[in-house]
Amino acid sequence: MDDIKIRQIAVDDVYYSQIYDLREEVLRKPIGLSLKNEDLSGDADDIILGAILDNKVVGCLMIHPTDAVHKVKIRQMAVADEWQGKGLGRMLMTEAEQHSWRNNKTHIILHARVTAQPFYDKLGYHTTSDVFTEVGIPHVVMEKMKP
Repeated sequence: MDDIKIRQIAVDDVYYSQIYDLREEVLRKPIGLSLKNEDLSGDADDIILGAILDNKVVGCLMIHPTDAVHKVKIRQMAVADEWQGKGLGRMLMTEAEQHSWRNNKTHIILHARVTAQPFYDKLGYHTTSDVFTEVGIPHVVMEKMKP
């Protein structure tokens, strides 16, 4: 894990296409969807974090601004299959939280797939909704306040 670097990626960065591919492979393809059918223009408004190892993106997430000045939404968290269960997701979330707290955000929300709910529970997120369907699969809203 020491060789993995977490860095901010802009939409015009060379790594953005790899982030797109990872999101497609991990988040959309398994449920029969494609990012090609989605409006990605909002990506430019997000803080995009990429986990990079040997010039390859192995994980990513996006920090999306909300209408509330002190709140952000984490979205599009993806970790390459070969890196799942090895702490990379926790590493990305820790960096996203630290970035948010440093930038005067006090409240993080996310829509977690029900299958990922235990992961976010371990990171101190609390479920604040009933189960709902998003992109055809069950999700819940989870939230965390700045300590």
